[in-house]
Amino acid sequence: MAPLRWLRRNLVVVAGLLTLAYLILPNIVVMVFSFNKPAGKFNYSWREFSTDAWKDPCGVPDMCGSLTLSLQIALWATIGATVLGSMIAFALVRYRFRARGAINSLIFLPMAMPEVVMAASLLTLFLNIGAELGFWTILIAHMMFCLSFVVVAVKARVLSMDPRLEEAARDLYAGPVQTFLRVTLPIAAPGIAAGAMLAFALSFDDFIITNFNSGNTVTFPMFVWGSAQRGTPVQINVIGTAMFAIAVLIVVAGQLVSNRRKNSTLPK
Repeated sequence: MAPLRWLRRNLVVVAGLLTLAYLILPNIVVMVFSFNKPAGKFNYSWREFSTDAWKDPCGVPDMCGSLTLSLQIALWATIGATVLGSMIAFALVRYRFRARGAINSLIFLPMAMPEVVMAASLLTLFLNIGAELGFWTILIAHMMFCLSFVVVAVKARVLSMDPRLEEAARDLYAGPVQTFLRVTLPIAAPGIAAGAMLAFALSFDDFIITNFNSGNTVTFPMFVWGSAQRGTPVQINVIGTAMFAIAVLIVVAGQLVSNRRKNSTLPK
């Protein structure tokens, strides 16, 4: 009965660990198969250990070009969505104006709407205004659907801010710009950073919206989809493993910085 009692006390922890393992398992499979040397074009079954793909990650034609394009689009979409989304979040929390409630509701529409509907709507818009499909239409589309996620992340952080801190800064003769830079922005920074990282991830791996509005432009997710039809090179697993490792390092670094800041504020 002791194991049952232990399981009952730690059921939530066990369920959380199993869920986490389930989520990480595909990444582990990708990581393992990045060291595979397949017999044919498809990297779906293990044959033998090899580091050839890691030595030449750009060995597949056009793959690194599509990867660079995806990184560029994700970077610019993140910057645009973060700047606009942060301003919208501050406006929705700090100001009272007409249609504020309606705008709050409309912000969630891109998050709740199926991507294929949004992709078709954007394509219709671009065709009606005569825009040439390519880099700029992809960038505009990515900024539009990433915007809502940034607004929600920043808005949650702004709602939790104590306005008395800004009042104290003004009492100490700080101007509006100085108050924003010294007090408001540092407090809101975690929410802004969370929104930016979410926007980058969403933009980088988007396929449906990109496929509708790309024209002849090929991003990395589109390259992966096209490769899956005729053969999956091992280098795709290498790029996926590298992106996963970078994401983990960023999260770990952020957690370490956060813990160091908390420890530095504790009384000694």
